This record gives sequence, C-alpha cells and structure tokens, in this order.
Amino acid sequence: MAQKKYYVVWQGVNPGVYDSWDACKAEVTGYDHALYKSFPSRAEAEQAFRDNPWKHLTAKKKGHQETSTSHPSIIRQSLAVDAACSGNPGRMEYRGVWVEDGTELFRVGPIDEGTNNIGEFLAIVHALALLHKSGKPTPIYTDSVNALKWVAKKKCNTKLKQTERNRILFEWIARAEKWLRENKFSNPLLKWETKQWGEIPADFGRK
Repeated sequence: MAQKKYYVVWQGVNPGVYDSWDACKAEVTGYDHALYKSFPSRAEAEQAFRDNPWKHLTAKKKGHQETSTSHPSIIRQSLAVDAACSGNPGRMEYRGVWVEDGTELFRVGPIDEGTNNIGEFLAIVHALALLHKSGKPTPIYTDSVNALKWVAKKKCNTKLKQTERNRILFEWIARAEKWLRENKFSNPLLKWETKQWGEIPADFGRK
C-alpha cells in the first residue's frame, strides 16, 4: 500500500496544504512558476508551508512532478532589490525594481554610516512588507547571500556599531526585525544568478 502523502503549494492558484496529488495538481497545472512539494505527514507539510519554500525545494523533479524546483530562466513577474554603499561603512541606500519592465517601486536613502549587507537586508524586508499588502506570493530576487540568511533568521546580524550618526539606521533595522517576527509571508526569496544573467535589475551601476 502506497504511503499517504501531503502536498504543499507555496505558489499556485490557491496556496495551502492538500491531502492528495489530484487536489495539488489542480492548483499548479498551468500556473507559471508554481512551487510545490510532497511530504510524508501533515505536520511536516504544514510546517513547510510556513517556511521559505527554498528551504525545501532542493531535489530534482521526479515521478509525476511532486516536486517543482526548476527555474531555468528569470521570473519576470517579480521584484528585484539591491543596495549600494560608498565606503564600508559609508553612505548607504537601497531600492526595489519590478523585473519585467524596470520600474522603480521604492528607493530609500542615502543614509550615513551604513553597510551594503544592511541595505540588502532592509531592501528585502521593505519588498516583503510592500508585497504583503497585495496578498500575492510574488518572488523577490536579491544577489546577497548574507541578506537571505539574515532574513531567514529574522535578525540583522551586522557587526556595525551604533553611533549618533547612524541612529536612524538602527531604528530601521529594529523595525524590519519586528516586521519579520510579527508577519508571515509566502514570497519565494530567490538568489539572483549574476554569472548567468548579468547584474540584478535593481543594481545602482556604481561598480
């Protein structure tokens, strides 16, 4: 007798946990860039649904596509973020850009005595808060591995010391960490593959 499986749909017609492949398939078939995977128990599936999808989407497709992980090309219906900093620390700013047409959705800064990693972290959280209002699991691209780790831990793990000049920056950090603690999100946080695709669309072009 086949083992019972439960299916998480992070990105599909109706994201959620489903108790049959047929129910899951109905939510992802024909949906561009659907994100879904099977789990051996409902408890594991429900926990995974609350997590960032990319903590679980690491295996290759097999069988009847119970796992969807392949993104061979850029997802155009997405938001890209990036930060720039003149010096380390230095004057820091960040922004978010709609990937499909390059429209700038937000820009913050510059502010004194920041770092690039802090800017990347704040940019991701800003994008999450902005997209949270729409209720759609729109993907977010970043080229910062450190920022992705910090968001996953809900903590800006910077070694930068607070001073009077960057006091406002640390207020922004505290606000971002508070937002992460108090809100859930289903937006896939994706690493922008610079070697394959070139600079991220939100890049400030100052290299």
